[in-house]
Amino acid sequence: MDILPAIDLKDGKAVRLTKGLMDSAKIYSDEPWEVAKRFEEMGSKWLHLVDLNGAFAGEPKNLKQIKQIRKMCDIEIELGGGIRDEDTIKRYLDLGVNRIILGSVALKNADFVKSVALKYPIAVGIDAIDGYVAVEGWSVKSTMKATDLAKEFADAGVEAIICTDVGRDGTLSGVNLDFTLDIARASKIDTIASGGVRDINDIIALKNSGEVSGVIIGKAFYEGTLDLEEAFKVAFG
Repeated sequence: MDILPAIDLKDGKAVRLTKGLMDSAKIYSDEPWEVAKRFEEMGSKWLHLVDLNGAFAGEPKNLKQIKQIRKMCDIEIELGGGIRDEDTIKRYLDLGVNRIILGSVALKNADFVKSVALKYPIAVGIDAIDGYVAVEGWSVKSTMKATDLAKEFADAGVEAIICTDVGRDGTLSGVNLDFTLDIARASKIDTIASGGVRDINDIIALKNSGEVSGVIIGKAFYEGTLDLEEAFKVAFG
């Protein structure tokens, strides 16, 4: 199982939100690349990177910081946040991003996602509020069930689904294992858990399920409730 430490970019800084609310942003670093470098030095293979401003604007908004992270770090990067067209996908891949996360567009235009997944390394981000897909930076709850959207991408060529329980994100209340397993079973492709991870018990539970391919670690690292190096040992063991 992979551990994917996360950096959320807002106004050029590394922040964490609570339940996706932009005005809840807590700044953890003015130099996001330094945080990414620390993750790399601790043994992380992946970095989960989100352009929060881009998620709301629908276009890249933290390019300077993304370029700096890529320049200074050797880590594999998956990136999401406001990526809605093929030109933006190619732009990020040309910068050296390793995998692109498509979120809102997956609900609005599944055929587009399926077409680009045949050409590029794509992950689908399914963010849910009360089991229903949330879009536009989590500001809008749709009428589609998250599991139904997950089924849409079975055998579509996407590399992974990243599923986030928005209600738990940034709360340190514990990962929603049942929701994660529902998504994994609906899609039958690699599924990465996100939202609410608190401590090593979450990592152990996800690992022991045998059905989860990765987990995103955010506030648990920044607030010190999870020892990242211990998490690596559990996940890679």
